[in-house]
Amino acid sequence: MADAQGKTAKLYRMVMEDHLCPYGLKTKDLLERQGYAVEDHKLTTRTETDAFKKEHGVKTTPQVFTESRRIGGLEDLRRHLGQTVREDSETTYMPVIALFGMAFAMALAVAILVTGSLFTWRVVEWFIAISMCLLALQKLKDVESFSTMFLNYDLLARRWVRYGYVYPFAEGIAGVLMLAGILIWLAAPLALVIGAIGAVSVFKAVYIDKRELKCACVGGDSNVPLGFVSLTENLMMVGMALWMLARMAV
Repeated sequence: MADAQGKTAKLYRMVMEDHLCPYGLKTKDLLERQGYAVEDHKLTTRTETDAFKKEHGVKTTPQVFTESRRIGGLEDLRRHLGQTVREDSETTYMPVIALFGMAFAMALAVAILVTGSLFTWRVVEWFIAISMCLLALQKLKDVESFSTMFLNYDLLARRWVRYGYVYPFAEGIAGVLMLAGILIWLAAPLALVIGAIGAVSVFKAVYIDKRELKCACVGGDSNVPLGFVSLTENLMMVGMALWMLARMAV
């Protein structure tokens, strides 16, 4: 910030042999980028840290002080500087945007490698197949958490609980086979079934029952809201499956 030029901030952060506080480093970096001259006070022992917390009545470090006023930790500093702070429970589409963005970049890379050109209709195929693989990977990181969140809305999983454990593997297998262009007789029907069930489930939960839920599409720990993006993911699988089945029939 422009009005921060020439100002000084005191920063108290943990710098121990066995622990270098990452939030302290981020806080120091943020202050310096905002034009503050930082008086960096390093708390080098647990006893010193506990004494500091007790003296100032705080539960955590780092702590920032400016002009004899305590600002607080990293998130408090960000608010003080007028920056947006996202709460842990706040919904966000960023994980999905990042995943689909990377999938598209990878599809373009495959296009260049295979055809030597970006302008090929197969980019769409590769994009969807890679997206399925990446989405499956997110779910496979913690199948238990995914299956729990999945039960909130998936119609088949509610009737057959084990489907929540099967789904990530089915999505991953279908994505890999479609990317390789092999065993389409298996991959396409598999993607069609799980995509159709998913689309119907999301549509019912969001647009008929009007429920506000989090989507399990990028794993069981996501804050992505269930809705249009989730429906799009399933419709992409359905469309890809129908396209490949049509190609097989020709």
